[in-house]
Amino acid sequence: MDKAFKILYTTFYITIIIVIAFLLIALFPIKGNYQIKIVQSGSMEPSIKTGSIVVIKPSLNYTVGDVVTFGKDTKKDIPTTHRIVSSRAQSGVIMFTTKGDANEDSDTNEIRQNDIHGKVLFNIPFLGYIIDLARKPLGFAVLIILPAIIVIYDEGMKIFSEVKKMRALRQAQGKQKEEVVENIQNEKEV
Repeated sequence: MDKAFKILYTTFYITIIIVIAFLLIALFPIKGNYQIKIVQSGSMEPSIKTGSIVVIKPSLNYTVGDVVTFGKDTKKDIPTTHRIVSSRAQSGVIMFTTKGDANEDSDTNEIRQNDIHGKVLFNIPFLGYIIDLARKPLGFAVLIILPAIIVIYDEGMKIFSEVKKMRALRQAQGKQKEEVVENIQNEKEV
């Protein structure tokens, strides 16, 4: 039971550290213009699942087959991650047609190269749910308060165990001392 608790404890902490690292990476710029985005829909499934995070990086060239993230990125507007299915030049500007892997039809609006935030380098399934939770006040509190409670409990149990050992040792030493005193008195009487 104690070994299972330690494994669970360690796993939980590693997970929390990873989530906090990705949260910080998602909130602050990363050297080399890497960005982390959370996929909010299933339009790219099964390639990229809903709730995944995608790590993107701007590129000078985008080609058919690249998975890219594009569009407005504000509190109200969420960028889209889709695959480029065709490109064409219009008045010296390259226009891309995109499509979600799970969608039957291509997107209705073409995008320009400067609308693209970056090419998807890789994705991590479902981690976006945890990062999204961590961005909310309640989720952040849970990610801070819950580990704090676990640490306090674990340290409290260690302290309680040490105090119990010290008491038992003192009692044993006290009994030994009483026996020694009693033996000395018995010897004096004899």
